[in-house]
Amino acid sequence: MDVIDHTTAPVLDAVDAYHARARLSFTPPGHKQGRGADPQARRVLGDAVFRSDVLAVGGLDDRRARGHVLRDAERLMADAVHAEHTYFTTCGSSLSVKAAMLTVAGPGDRLLIGRDAHKSVVAGLILCGIHPVWVEPQWDAERSLAHPPAPAAYEEAFDRHPDARGALVTSPTPYGAAADLAALAEVCHARDLPLIVDEAWGAHLPFHDALPSWAMDAGADLCVTSIHKMGSGLEQGSVFHLQGHRIDPAELASRADLLGTTSPSVLIYAGLDAWRRQMVLHGRRLLSDALDLAAETQAAIGRIPGLHVNGRADLTGPGRAADLDPLPTVIDVSGLGTSGYRAADWLRQHHGLVVHISDHRRIGAQFTHGDSRETADALLDALRDLAAHRDALADPPRVAVPTPAELRLEQACPPREAYFGKVDTVPVEEAAGRVAAEMATPYPPGIPAFLPGERLNQPVLDYLRSGLAAGMYVPDPADDRLDTVRVLKE
Repeated sequence: MDVIDHTTAPVLDAVDAYHARARLSFTPPGHKQGRGADPQARRVLGDAVFRSDVLAVGGLDDRRARGHVLRDAERLMADAVHAEHTYFTTCGSSLSVKAAMLTVAGPGDRLLIGRDAHKSVVAGLILCGIHPVWVEPQWDAERSLAHPPAPAAYEEAFDRHPDARGALVTSPTPYGAAADLAALAEVCHARDLPLIVDEAWGAHLPFHDALPSWAMDAGADLCVTSIHKMGSGLEQGSVFHLQGHRIDPAELASRADLLGTTSPSVLIYAGLDAWRRQMVLHGRRLLSDALDLAAETQAAIGRIPGLHVNGRADLTGPGRAADLDPLPTVIDVSGLGTSGYRAADWLRQHHGLVVHISDHRRIGAQFTHGDSRETADALLDALRDLAAHRDALADPPRVAVPTPAELRLEQACPPREAYFGKVDTVPVEEAAGRVAAEMATPYPPGIPAFLPGERLNQPVLDYLRSGLAAGMYVPDPADDRLDTVRVLKE
């Protein structure tokens, strides 16, 4: 493909051609385009899913990938978002961020990382043997909410650890808070070191100038984006974007190949391809409509007694986020005398309405270009009903939220060393002072409260135990009730 033509979608076009040519496959998948699939699966999922679930190489493309279907789709995506190189993955950004980390740093190397990183970053540390230098988020004690670390915090961390191989920041956060990426890129590039951005929540950012600046435009070297979160790709659709001279494209491709699947889903590739075309051709209009709808709906939510939308005035400014994506629509429900956990459960049970984030005082009602006046009205009706039932929702179990100082645990040893070390399982009452050998991650948003190698303290343990009693979901400890904790043997 020599000419950039964004009206094309190479993966979708190849799927269409596969159907038109009536290919007969004697290869995986074994369901043979749905002919052998379970009848209920066909009824629930639809025959179209199975019909388009074909091999990428040796199916969608020939056995030597001479049609360059994937390469052409990736080239179009890179052009659409002003990157020099783009790579598709079908294992989600949880895998992509690990490959990005391993491209920048190797076993035993140091990497600066914001402590508000997703659990997938911690998993990357464990798998790769990278030693983290944690950079503290900016903590809003009034709202018990973490924002991306300030560039000055990364500058200070580099001064303490001049051997660090680069930096990783999460921006935007699931709450919509964005870092000052341009300033952070300058901090890294002054040392000729790369900046990785975990931009899983920012797929839409390149396509509208009213949204926070996205990683490539801000000067970052490498970013990871989940197309399924704020875009219209399928779950697990993720991309790497790369620019500049500090990271070798061949090394990134090799690390991705090392960790990725050899059986990628054509369905996910097609979702990535279609999203790029949709955004290039119609993105500004679609996102303008979404932003207008979100602003109008947020204003209406603010008029419901007991509810408050955390907007720009709450979340940006000195000591807070540098910018804000308004589409996540973070709603503080504490004015109803209830918790986000209880509010989320009530909305699901009584209105069939599923919110994204729920924590001790907030819920998140995410807007995208897929929303409409109809969905916004359904949300408003449900929230008005929620407020009308405030008496039934009041007095939830209290969550003992630690102070910022109490949340910061000592990294007593590298995560990999703790995770693979000899462990004891101890009652939670005896765990304070011991070094954790597992993660405990309230989800969503998926930021570990403690991780392998950190020395536990009582406030964090009390937070998790009280959170579980209040409705918090913590899926990763061996004991999901946290009556016991896995710790390193002393």
